[in-house]
Amino acid sequence: MLRTRNDQLTLWESVLPPEVLRMPAELARVDALLDDERFFAPFRAYFDARFGRLSIPVETYLRLMSLKVRYRLGYESLCAEVTNSIGWRLFCRIGIDGRVPHPSTLMKITTRCGSEVIDQLNEALLAKAAEDKVLRTGRVRADTTVVAADVQRPTDSGLLAKAIGAMNRQIGRIKTAGAAARTPWRDRTRAAGRRARQINSRLRLRQAQNREENQAAVLRITGELADLAAQAARDAIPVLRNARRALAKTTGRRAGQLRRAVNELAITLQCTTTVIAQTRSRLAGVMPDSATRVVSLHDPDARPIRRGRLGHPTEFGYKAQVVDNDDGVIVDHTIEAGNPADAPQLAPAIARITRRAGRPPRAVTADRGYGEARVEAALHELGVRTVAIPRKGSPGPARRATEHRRPFRDLVKWRTGCEGRIAHLKRRSGWDRTMLDGLTGARIWCGHGVFAHNLTKISALSG
Repeated sequence: MLRTRNDQLTLWESVLPPEVLRMPAELARVDALLDDERFFAPFRAYFDARFGRLSIPVETYLRLMSLKVRYRLGYESLCAEVTNSIGWRLFCRIGIDGRVPHPSTLMKITTRCGSEVIDQLNEALLAKAAEDKVLRTGRVRADTTVVAADVQRPTDSGLLAKAIGAMNRQIGRIKTAGAAARTPWRDRTRAAGRRARQINSRLRLRQAQNREENQAAVLRITGELADLAAQAARDAIPVLRNARRALAKTTGRRAGQLRRAVNELAITLQCTTTVIAQTRSRLAGVMPDSATRVVSLHDPDARPIRRGRLGHPTEFGYKAQVVDNDDGVIVDHTIEAGNPADAPQLAPAIARITRRAGRPPRAVTADRGYGEARVEAALHELGVRTVAIPRKGSPGPARRATEHRRPFRDLVKWRTGCEGRIAHLKRRSGWDRTMLDGLTGARIWCGHGVFAHNLTKISALSG
């Protein structure tokens, strides 16, 4: 059952001196900004208004999550810090002798509500800023970055070995739950681990004289791992089919455990099939398409993205676009799977900013990755008067004269500040690495980062 506010006062608030009950200035401004009913509306669709166990107050959840992101805390350390701080308790609307929510409660609410809620929260915050006339959209700048997934640098052999081990664990859980008990299954984990160790030993000898022989051996062992994974996948299909039949007859707590194991096995089978196909394609001399290449079993939506950075030419995660204004407020952001082109993303972002602010930006600037004539034409159609985006390729004389004008160059110089904004998001708001799996998880994680960042910026402007 939904609970929006915590109105229970305790005796301690009337006994303690006012100096003890004073919040830091920044938290006081954020507290005043969050004290608005519009931030409760996105949660109403996920909780019953009359039935069920009482949820923690929504105002408490929002303040706890803003502290978590602002100070880069884990769920457990966040709850411990709030428990031991009177100022943070007051900010989170938790009484001096009240119980701080359990970390698992915050995790469940975050994943249950999904990315739609955090998107609506960001919309509500920007709408409030527009109503208070502190949202300036005279000129905006756009840039893209990569939000890294929580994965190690992938190799085909490593993914195949992990897939065999994951299927073995999941089938073990299915059989422990009493399903597919008589369906045969062979544990190939030790065989896969042995071949993975052989590959590692061969890779350490790359600088030796028999380098070509070692590379050929690595490819041969990788092919054996692909064959092992294919055999394991074939044996897992009957187990999955019989487990689904047993699931229809299972009730109670065991049904929930069995359902989770069945769903995880189905996802692992699908990823394993893709990994086997891309491994055999690479062994045949054909590089797999990065748009469909699986780089992680637990985060199947992550993709390899080449950005040309020195030291990190290829990153693994999600493509993000950030649009901010003169005050550093993030007026629009998107998280996408794979590596979509930059140019087609700009006009929809400006259209969303126009809808939020009620008028189009006066000037828009971005880097050369957006430099296409059709992008500039689309922005002018939306009502943007000045577009300062260097064109791709070699510009003609007329275009060169336009790009050398002083207003154009000033806007392009101002655009470089968006790179600092992205660096700030990565350093202070968790955008360096998403700790939630999948595209939805990345959108939730980055959405909370933008919400906490904008809370600080807009509260300072409003104060």
